[in-house]
Amino acid sequence: MPPPFSPTSASIPPPNALLRLNYVPGLPVNHQPLNPLSFLLRAAQIYPEKLALTHPDVDYPVRYTYRVWAQRVQNLAYALIQADIKPGDRVAVIAPNSPLIADAHHGVIAARAVLTPINTRLKPQEVAYILDHSGCKLILVDYEYKHLVKDTKTPFIVSNDTGRAGDPYESFLTEGRKFSQEKGWSGLEVEADENASAVLCYTSGTTGRPKGVITTLRGCYLAAIANAFEGRIDRDSTYLWILPMFHAAGWTYPWAIVFAFATQITLRTVNYTHIWNHLLHSRVTHYCGAPTVQIGIINDPQARKPPQSVTAIIAGAAPTPHLISELEKMGIKPVHVYGLTETYGPFTRNYEQPSWASMSLGDRARLMARQGQAFATAQEVRVVYPSDGDADDAPLTDVPADGKTLGEIVTRGNIVMKEYFNDPEATRKAFRGGSFRSGDLAVMHPDGTVAIMDRSKDIIISGGENASSLAIEQELASHPHVLETSVVARSHPKWGERPMAFVILHPQHVSHWKGRHHEFEKDLKEHAKSRLPGFACPEWVEVVPELPKTSTGKILKTDLRKIVAKL
Repeated sequence: MPPPFSPTSASIPPPNALLRLNYVPGLPVNHQPLNPLSFLLRAAQIYPEKLALTHPDVDYPVRYTYRVWAQRVQNLAYALIQADIKPGDRVAVIAPNSPLIADAHHGVIAARAVLTPINTRLKPQEVAYILDHSGCKLILVDYEYKHLVKDTKTPFIVSNDTGRAGDPYESFLTEGRKFSQEKGWSGLEVEADENASAVLCYTSGTTGRPKGVITTLRGCYLAAIANAFEGRIDRDSTYLWILPMFHAAGWTYPWAIVFAFATQITLRTVNYTHIWNHLLHSRVTHYCGAPTVQIGIINDPQARKPPQSVTAIIAGAAPTPHLISELEKMGIKPVHVYGLTETYGPFTRNYEQPSWASMSLGDRARLMARQGQAFATAQEVRVVYPSDGDADDAPLTDVPADGKTLGEIVTRGNIVMKEYFNDPEATRKAFRGGSFRSGDLAVMHPDGTVAIMDRSKDIIISGGENASSLAIEQELASHPHVLETSVVARSHPKWGERPMAFVILHPQHVSHWKGRHHEFEKDLKEHAKSRLPGFACPEWVEVVPELPKTSTGKILKTDLRKIVAKL
C-alpha cells in the first residue's frame, strides 16, 4: 500500500495567488479572446477546495482540488516554455485517461502551444507518422506507452502516473515552478487570437493515412459550454472518464467539466468492475461512451440501478432503440448526441419532446435513436442532396423533410474545425458549398430532426435498392438473443451486393445456441423478414465472439469488409 497521498510541494500554490490571465494590450474594453483555460482559473477562484480530479484505481491514487490542480497546470505551462516550446508549436501527449492528459488539455494551451493527443492503441509506425506529420517538438508520454516513442528523435517526458516526487513528470512540473520565479499566471502571455490553433487531433485513418484536424481556442470554448449545457453538468456533477481523452480531445469534456465546476474521475482502461463501483459508490452522474461500451455496461453481472441519477452521453455510432430501452430500464438516462472530430465531437443532440411521455418505451426509443438537432452553440444541421461536381461554390440544396429522401449531413459555424493540418486540398473538399461535408448519409424528418441512415461507404446496393446497414443493424439488435451486430455488403452474383451480418450472442444465450449457429441464422433471418424489406434482409449471418473495434468502441467495418472479401 502506498502512503497517504499529498500533492508535491511544487503543486501547492502560494498564499493569495492571483488567478487571472493578463489582459491583451490594444484590444477594446468590450472584447476578451475566448480561451477555455479561463474555465480552470474561474473554478479555482470560486471553488478552490472542491475536488477537481481524482485518479483512484491505480497503484498510486491521487486527488487534486481546483486550487492545487490550477497550480500544477501553471507549472506545466512554465515547464513547456522552459523546454523551448514556442507559440504554435505542437506538443504530443500519449496517455490513457489520467492526470497527465487532463493536465495537458489546459497546460499546453496555457503555454500557447497546440495539443496533439495521440491514440494509445496505434502501432509505433502509425505514431511515428503522426509525430512527423505534426512536427511535434515535445512528447508527454505515459510509462505504459514508452514503446511507442522509443525510436523517435523527438524529446519526451515520461509520467509514471504516481503524482509523487521522483516521478519524471513531477520533476518536470517542479522545474517549471522554479522557472516561473513565482510570477504566476501574470507571467504567462495570453493568446490574443481566439482563432489560434488549440488542438491537433488525428482521425482514425481507417481508409488511409489519418488527417490532422485543427480546432481553435474559440471553438473549444464554445463547444465545451455547449456540452456542459446539453449534458446538464453542474457543480454537483461527477463525471467518469470512460471515453478516451485522446479521442477528439475528449469531445471537449476536459474543459466542459471544469466550466461546470464538476468533479472528474479518470480510469486508465474500460474496466466494467471499476465503472460499476463508481456508478454505485462514487455518485457518478455523467459519462460518455459509444454504444458498444454502453452494451458492456448494462450487461455486466454487477449491473443494477444506481442510487443517483445518471446520464449517459452516447455517440460514436447510433444507438439502437433496444439499447436505449435497456439503459432506461437500468435507470440511466441516455442523451444521444452526434458529431465528428471535425466538429469538436458532438454538435447535435436528440431533444426529448413533451409528447413522448405518453408513448411506449419502444416508440420513444425509436425517436431517441435519431441524431436530432443542432447544439446551443452550433449552427443549423442540414441534409442536402449529394453534389454532382467538385466546385468550391457548388450550391447546396436541402432534401425535403419527408423522413425518406437520402442526403448528406452538412453544417458550418462556431464548432466546425479550422482546417486539415497542412492539407489545403482536403480542407477545400470538406468545405465545398460553404459548409462542412460530413460524409454521413441521413434523412430529415418533418419535425426538423436528422436521422443518419449510414456512412456513404456503408450503404449496401442490392438489386438497385439502397439498404442502410445501420437500419438493418437496428432491427437485428431487437432480437432478444443478440448482444451486438454489424452489417456490411458482400458481393452477390445476381443482386450485386447483399447484407452480411456479424453477430455477438448475448452471454445468457450462448449455451442455448452452442453447436447450432445454423439454426440461429434461420431464426435471425425470420426475425429480420418481419421487420425489413426483402432486399435489406441479411443473406448471411455469422456468429462471432467479438467484433473489431477502435479504441473508442467504434466497430471497424473496414476489417469486416476484408473478411468478407475473402469469402
